[in-house]
Amino acid sequence: MNNATKNRFKDKLLKYFGILCTVAGLIILIFFLVDIFMDGVQRIDWKFITSLPSRFPEKAGILTALMGTIWVFVLTSLIAIPIGVGAGIYLEEYRKKGILSNLLEINIANLAGVPSIIYGLLGLEVFVRILNFGGSLLAGSFTLALLILPIIIVATREAIRAVPKTIKEASFALGATQWQTISRQVLPASASSIITGIILALSRAVGETAPLIVIGALAYVPFVPKTPMDEFTVLPMQIFNWVSRPQHGFIINAAAAIVILLLLVFFMNGIAVYLRNKAQKKIEW
Repeated sequence: MNNATKNRFKDKLLKYFGILCTVAGLIILIFFLVDIFMDGVQRIDWKFITSLPSRFPEKAGILTALMGTIWVFVLTSLIAIPIGVGAGIYLEEYRKKGILSNLLEINIANLAGVPSIIYGLLGLEVFVRILNFGGSLLAGSFTLALLILPIIIVATREAIRAVPKTIKEASFALGATQWQTISRQVLPASASSIITGIILALSRAVGETAPLIVIGALAYVPFVPKTPMDEFTVLPMQIFNWVSRPQHGFIINAAAAIVILLLLVFFMNGIAVYLRNKAQKKIEW
């Protein structure tokens, strides 16, 4: 057997091994999802969604955690998306080459891989103690915004970098300014990729628990938050709280909350995917 034959055999072996691992992973994932769905769907009803937390599993609901999750999602989006996209545009289109800019670029890329608990400690010191936000929705949203900012910045830069240079050159040749070129040519052409990065970042933020625990988010909140300065809890924390209880009824509640969290994430991602596809069709047209 010559080297070429050996290499082809190795390539096929690696290909089939990858397919086998993917199929095995999907089967395990489907098994867990079906198991959770079968346990949780029996508990999901309007009363479960609109009830406050309780020490009795049959009376406990997810209203405060659900509203807290929606609050955090909205506030985090309002904070992180403009700053992240704006920073990505500046770093890719306006910054001057140099040691400082290169160092900044490396640090932003590295921050995307920092454990979330570190952002929780940063949020505890800056937003909870220095700015005196306490364990409020605003402190949690700013902390999660810091967590996902590097992801949005990197995604924005990569999307802008993928736009062909000929588009920019043609715009400049017609007399457009740099900002006109960016706003009317570059951003529309890269919008679908930027939205994809934002989707991934916000999906991570919705499922985070560790940073919120560090800043003082509560596992039990007997009221619905009405302002950004109110205390809060979120669905992942409520799920963790119920799973740690010894009663079997709380395990069923946790499974139901997991199903609702997954549906919420799928719904949010579906909206974002729709907007991305709409932007892509507009560009193609």
